[in-house]
Amino acid sequence: MKRIIEILPFVGLFCFLQACESSQGQQERVITKQTFCLNDQLKKSTSIIALHEQPIQEQLTLSGKIEYDENDMVTFRSLLDGVVEQVKFELGDQVRKGQTLATIKSTQIQELYQQKRQQENQIEHLKKGLKSKKELLADGLASMPEVLEIERELENAQIELARVQENLQLYRAVGDGYFQILAPKDGYVIQKSISAGQIITADSESLFAVSNLKEVWVMVNIYASNLRHIHVGDEVKVRTIAYPDTFYTGKIDKIYNVFDDNEHVLKARVVLANPKLDLMPGLSADIVINMKNNFGTAYAIPNKAKIFHNNKEYILVYKEDCDIQARRINPIAHNEEYTFVAEPMFEGEKIIANNALLIFEELSKITQ
Repeated sequence: MKRIIEILPFVGLFCFLQACESSQGQQERVITKQTFCLNDQLKKSTSIIALHEQPIQEQLTLSGKIEYDENDMVTFRSLLDGVVEQVKFELGDQVRKGQTLATIKSTQIQELYQQKRQQENQIEHLKKGLKSKKELLADGLASMPEVLEIERELENAQIELARVQENLQLYRAVGDGYFQILAPKDGYVIQKSISAGQIITADSESLFAVSNLKEVWVMVNIYASNLRHIHVGDEVKVRTIAYPDTFYTGKIDKIYNVFDDNEHVLKARVVLANPKLDLMPGLSADIVINMKNNFGTAYAIPNKAKIFHNNKEYILVYKEDCDIQARRINPIAHNEEYTFVAEPMFEGEKIIANNALLIFEELSKITQ
């Protein structure tokens, strides 16, 4: 019994030490769990930017629409009557200059070919007659005026044949009774009103239109109350409903000094480059214009970096991958791109510019 009692203190001590080690391990695991680190994969898609003071910029947002560059658009109307045999393009297709787009059967082309054959036969006949007259003239059996008369007839017939051939070439005639419609330039088919079996006339509406879409027009709606803020040459930023997070920069190129009767607005035009064809005519657009006001400076935070939580606004301040903190902000102004704050932040302090909500939720899980 005494031996058992002597062993018990050691057993108790061993259990105490083991419990301490277990408790310490749990505490270490808790600490590890409470530390959030930005892993490599998430960091690749996360933008980290430095804060700087900027002029507080008030903006005006106007509505508008993407339209074709009318100076670049080519429309096609047929010069002849006929029936559409074949159409080789669809709306939106990319075409090359000279590419065959449609084939038309036309009685007018048939008539031109008949005229061509008649003139060719007439020329052949006159050449033989001229040769005969010259031989008779050499024998004294014909007069020079007779020879000259046939030469004039031959010359007129050749002129008429040349005119018919030029018309056939102009109308892109191919075979007896058919002509082709060719693409007038490189670009995309932006309008189409032609199909197989359709009867067309010289008075018909345009059959199609082609534009290269390298540049587009943004037509801006200006209400009378905003007219004083808009000037030719003003820099603007345009975003479309298709790409709401992407801004395209340009300038007011022209203000049309006549109010639109239907929409009761004045129109302004912005010309934008469209290398990726993202700016598709027909898309609605927002046009953001910086107003010429002076409200001082403040720290400019991109709107996409803000987090709304419990009716408060926060940003994530980044110090290092394992040191990211949520900080509440009190905005003093904002526009379409930035929220301006006057908190005493350190110049150049870094914040999370995107993925902020995702990271904020991860930080919230750790602090719970």
